[in-house]
Amino acid sequence: MRDGAIAPAGGASETTVEVALAGRSYAIVIGEGLIASAGRRIAAALPRARCAVVSDANVARLHLAPLKASLEQDGIFLGSAVVAPGETSKSFPVLEKLCETLLELGVERGDCVIAFGGGVVGDLAGFAASILRRGVRVVQMPTTLLAQVDSAIGGKTGIDTKQGKNLIGTFHQPSLVLADTAVLSTLSPREFRAGYAEVAKYGLLGDAPFFAWLEVNWADVFSGKDGKRRHAVETSARAKAKIVEADEREESGTRALLNLGHTFGHALEAFAGYSDRLLHGEAIAIGMRLAFTYSVEQGLCPAEDAARIDAHFRAVGLPTRVADIPGDAPSAGELLRLMAQDKKVMGGRLALVLARGVGAAFVESDVDMGRLTEFLKMECAGR
Repeated sequence: MRDGAIAPAGGASETTVEVALAGRSYAIVIGEGLIASAGRRIAAALPRARCAVVSDANVARLHLAPLKASLEQDGIFLGSAVVAPGETSKSFPVLEKLCETLLELGVERGDCVIAFGGGVVGDLAGFAASILRRGVRVVQMPTTLLAQVDSAIGGKTGIDTKQGKNLIGTFHQPSLVLADTAVLSTLSPREFRAGYAEVAKYGLLGDAPFFAWLEVNWADVFSGKDGKRRHAVETSARAKAKIVEADEREESGTRALLNLGHTFGHALEAFAGYSDRLLHGEAIAIGMRLAFTYSVEQGLCPAEDAARIDAHFRAVGLPTRVADIPGDAPSAGELLRLMAQDKKVMGGRLALVLARGVGAAFVESDVDMGRLTEFLKMECAGR
């Protein structure tokens, strides 16, 4: 992986991180004002490709007009498709309608779909691009913190089913990622907090100094002071790129570390009906606290490390316990049933990403279900 700073026409610095994959390498460009220059950048990266933009209603209202103008300036705008905001758009009916719309816009094999939005749009539009005409190219333009540091990088696409999250999908690497950090200022505080959980994840799974930095500087990351938000995004993107390079399709187990907290968190999301009752990042914050607490109870992790995570997330304003979810709590049995749909289940055996401490995550491939059940019973009872 190579990265470096360059100076664009506007004068402000930007960072380019390369994801080096055999025959599928691409750049992640991080900086402000990238929407305005998107047409030029995409035209240079994908000569002769025309672009269809997929967005959600909230992002379209705020940002679609300048993106359209940039693409039109370079003569590569085909049209746009707008879906409803929220996780419920990651469904078969929405996917079907989106594919038909893209075909009606005239997207051809040599063209490109631009996923312009958060994680939902990135997953949905990326999946549509991977199956449309047996595969067209996709450019990820993430507009949320969560998408800029995680879901827009690495080529995972998919939709949800009643059985669980992201169970239908493909690996389809983007041709380019443009992360315009200026748009993060338009996020609601709750959305930004939820995305921050994925930033903290990189420190917790393999970079203890970064987590310690976040404990000190998180307020400036939230406010954007002194470039610390940009630093957090860049550090996270580099970490994600490095892991994807090492294990693109989760074959060696390295990429599974990115699922720290996700087996618990995805089950909680499914229980909450993929609704605003519990945002993805909020579920992952609870999931990471559960993973560290369970690691402590198994004698794997120092108790003070789990306490640090709980204290930090609470300081930030993220939930850390099942009881923090509004409404009725799930039972241990319900959570275990939903966790059994996790993509890391092999031969009927549940795997969890656990930790030996902050920055020292590992995959436990043969979880003791009796111990896990007793642990979840206590957590669901409001411990």
